[in-house]
Amino acid sequence: MAGIAGIVGPEGRSKASRMLERISHRGREHRKAVQAGGVTMLAVWNDTEARPTPVALRKQAVWDAVSAPLPDPELLADHRGPFAMAAITSDGLLLARDRLGVKPLYYGHTKSGLAFASEVKGLLAVTKDVHEVPPGFMFTPGTGLKPFGDVRSRVLPLRDTEEIAAELRLRLEQAVIRRIVADDMGAWLSGGLDSSAIAALAKPHVRTLHSFVSGVEGAPDLKYAQEMAGYLGTRHHELVVTLGDLLAALPEVIYHLESFDALLVRSSVTNYLTARMASEYVGAVFSGEGADELFAGYAYLKNLPPERVPAELQDIIGRLHNTALQRVDRCAQAHGLLALVPFTDPDVLEYVACIPAEYKLYRQASASIEKWILRKAVEELLPASVLWRPKAKFWRGAGIGELLARHAEESISDGQFLHERQLPNGWHLRTKEELMYYRIFRDHFGELDNLEWMGRTKDAPASR
Repeated sequence: MAGIAGIVGPEGRSKASRMLERISHRGREHRKAVQAGGVTMLAVWNDTEARPTPVALRKQAVWDAVSAPLPDPELLADHRGPFAMAAITSDGLLLARDRLGVKPLYYGHTKSGLAFASEVKGLLAVTKDVHEVPPGFMFTPGTGLKPFGDVRSRVLPLRDTEEIAAELRLRLEQAVIRRIVADDMGAWLSGGLDSSAIAALAKPHVRTLHSFVSGVEGAPDLKYAQEMAGYLGTRHHELVVTLGDLLAALPEVIYHLESFDALLVRSSVTNYLTARMASEYVGAVFSGEGADELFAGYAYLKNLPPERVPAELQDIIGRLHNTALQRVDRCAQAHGLLALVPFTDPDVLEYVACIPAEYKLYRQASASIEKWILRKAVEELLPASVLWRPKAKFWRGAGIGELLARHAEESISDGQFLHERQLPNGWHLRTKEELMYYRIFRDHFGELDNLEWMGRTKDAPASR
């Protein structure tokens, strides 16, 4: 995925260049500049991506059709791929972001006008006024934020589950095929249902599929990923890490992630190390992110009354853009790697939104089965041990468990935690682990009064 940065006002080229340098890891092979109407825009991208064009809005495009009018919102809503867009049009500057927020985009006001960038660190080069362009919104300086589309939802009439599963599998496979950008591709493969399903769908359509996993010695992910890689015949790569490796990586992880949320950072460390390993072999990797939110994959959902599940799923899907999808984007882009997320394909999203919740969280007398309809859709592709493997948190499957939390408990006193836990913007840090991450975040970005753009894990546990 590419990176974009731009600014309105004088000295635009020098300021935009300063912003872009901070996010140059997002594309090291190509660079483009556009100046018109007092706006300077810069973009970087790699060969794994289409060159930015105004016609198709492909990937992270810079719309440089200077004389074009503002695009019809229907055009944006119907666009089939993820995008974050900056446009100079006859009506002025336009910013827009895809409906799920797979691609990041931020903006902020400066003394001379407005600035925007793909990452917060780019904006901080010129302003501390940082705002996120919400998923499915467009922004102009004159009109502000306006929605152009969301994930459409309607419930299908009850019908044969085999038919629903077959249609779901077809849409997933098409989403995977649309994202193939090279003969040799990669897949983050934890050995869980989601990543294994995507890898199995991709394998027949590429010349070589590399699979990647990391974890501490004896981690469940290492075992299951190796099993799945052997089953599929991928070219498998494994990285065994220690607590020392995790701690050494934290400053880089938090700098790229732009968050100190404890569970998000914890799940990002091995993701970051896996991405670094993958970048040595491929330019693009598949990720299974998003399936838990779409198909009721979290354990706590089983305790909700059935009538509350659909609304809860809608809520956690709406939180993806600045939590899990942010992790995928930043961990990959830190190493110039393109992360592909087929579960967020609009055709998949719209169909899954129509599937009744009772087919996602299938309740039986003895137990409830999460992601049931997804399991039915791919049951012919996966071995039973993987198909019915229970959901594990990313950091638990990688074997991190409480390693980082225990280290924080041992290195931060109760007094230090009580003294430092309140932030300038009024937030309270939940745990010593989160304080450990915040200290690193502060070293990189300073104390920020405005953190409204940052996502935080819903109902994360606090210190007892």
